[in-house]
Amino acid sequence: MGRKKRGVLIGGSGLIGGTVVNYYQTNFLDSIDIRAPSSKKVSIRQEADIRSYLADVKPDFVINTAMASLGSNNQLAYEVNYLGPIHLARAANALNIPYIHISSAATLPAGENLREEDTLALSPRMSNYAKSKLMAELTLKRMAEQEGLDYSCIRLAIVYGSHDHKIQGFHRLFFSIADESMPVIFTKKSTSHSYTNARKIPFLIQHMLEKRAEFAGATYNFVDKNPVDLATLILTIKSYLELSLPKEIYVPYWLANGGRKTMIAILQVLRKIGLKATLPPELMFLDSFYKPQTLSIRKLQDSSFIDPMPEETIFTQLPELVIYYLTRWNHENLITTYNNATLGDEKNVVMAFANNPESLVDAVHARGIGPFPDLLRK
Repeated sequence: MGRKKRGVLIGGSGLIGGTVVNYYQTNFLDSIDIRAPSSKKVSIRQEADIRSYLADVKPDFVINTAMASLGSNNQLAYEVNYLGPIHLARAANALNIPYIHISSAATLPAGENLREEDTLALSPRMSNYAKSKLMAELTLKRMAEQEGLDYSCIRLAIVYGSHDHKIQGFHRLFFSIADESMPVIFTKKSTSHSYTNARKIPFLIQHMLEKRAEFAGATYNFVDKNPVDLATLILTIKSYLELSLPKEIYVPYWLANGGRKTMIAILQVLRKIGLKATLPPELMFLDSFYKPQTLSIRKLQDSSFIDPMPEETIFTQLPELVIYYLTRWNHENLITTYNNATLGDEKNVVMAFANNPESLVDAVHARGIGPFPDLLRK
């Protein structure tokens, strides 16, 4: 047997990175050695770390899934979402190996059926997250055109999946409903968005690595085939959890935006008296709750890639997500109002056992599988 291929993944502790690492360790254990160094060993913010580590490992490909959180300050967003990816790309180019970069639909405007080239114009007024993600896309494209960089950019929408340690994006929405902290619906009817299934991302990455001639130097939107109406999703989660909130009352944008402005004013006062306070990241994207954003997948559909799980959607994955996250959040004492007993009710367990048995395994693991402390011999 020849030498295993060696890959380096940055951002392995996140939902996407963890999913990719698990995919390679499960499916390519004998042929691909995937390395996912911790941020303590290799900081994406430190050029010297990247150069030293990649020079030592000599990988056959590099994957970047790292990202600064949505509410990060200017410096963190700039260093993690922009400078880091560029340093990785320069190293990959020097080693003459493929570089797979994960980007975001935050680089696109509101609208429907948005193509890969329909990016926003770079502007100081953009959020730190969107600005830094767009800057990375622009520089990577130039590096491919002028420096011969062999890269592929995968642009994701709202990502859903298990094993996410952060509560943001879809998982923040789910948390707000489960915790009954969303009294009414902060959107308007028929506001659709694209969603990305985290479980499918590794399949596209591996396909891109195997088909470099086809995918090199290009960006691809990667989302589920059908957009999701936000209000329908909220009410479906509410119904599944058998909760009374949120009420089916649609808060108009002017009222929601007025509340956001009031909160911003309060936070400014708190900062002046020395208290550290920030606006919840989701409120920074309040506009998107009221404006549609759906991504075209025509470019990927016309490629050689075939969706490995075409029937999976955010709705079919809800049983698994509900059991996994409610178990985790109860275990961490994050949920204050949701009834613990419903986690093990017959409906949830039977549905999960029939459709997603892995979720029950994950739920048991999350609750703990170590020896019973009270039975340990002293």
